[in-house]
Amino acid sequence: MGSGEHISHKFDEEVDEVTTSVLQMGGLVYQQIESAVTALLSCDKALAEKVIEDDVKVNTLDVQIDEMCNRIIVMRQPTATDLRLIMAIIKITNDLERMGDEAKRIARQAIDLVKRGALPDTFDCIEQMANRVKEMLNRSLDAFARKNVEDAFEVIGLDSKVDKDYENLTRQQITYMMEDPRKIHASIDLLWSARALERIGDRSCNICEYVIYLVKGKDVRHIDLKDLEQHL
Repeated sequence: MGSGEHISHKFDEEVDEVTTSVLQMGGLVYQQIESAVTALLSCDKALAEKVIEDDVKVNTLDVQIDEMCNRIIVMRQPTATDLRLIMAIIKITNDLERMGDEAKRIARQAIDLVKRGALPDTFDCIEQMANRVKEMLNRSLDAFARKNVEDAFEVIGLDSKVDKDYENLTRQQITYMMEDPRKIHASIDLLWSARALERIGDRSCNICEYVIYLVKGKDVRHIDLKDLEQHL
């Protein structure tokens, strides 16, 4: 094997390693979201506290992946498609880290709800929203792993449903607060949790935009969904 082939082989190994770490981080963030929502729905303070405690694991992976990417850029000096891949990975890990922060925020709202008293009649709506958001995250990571533009496009299309869930829950909570002022604080906790879920959905869309950028070489940020398919 020549020196050029050796360098190429090493690069492929390093990219595989960092990609595996990204998917590992994504799996951990998914679990954080799932646990935070479970803690919220069941008013489980201990589980919520564990989510907050485990956030350091997400942050640690974020730093490790960033260091791996920087090392690849310095040592291998990738160009064109290879550089797009490294840049996409850096952006994806940044969004995953922010999703972990949102999961931690939901966990904190769960702890507050334990203190204030739960609103069980509102949990179905937020559970539906959470399930949709988790699907978006899972499918966005799968689209990244397989570099599948079609799946990435479909995930972006799901964001409007999450936004609709958030709007419905907001209207619902406003009604509850108007009818019973004693529920104001608890309703606000739920609204903050719903807002965190909505942001996680947005960041899942970001991952899909990076996949499109990686495969097609086109920056599709800030392009409306109705124009995106035609643009591609």
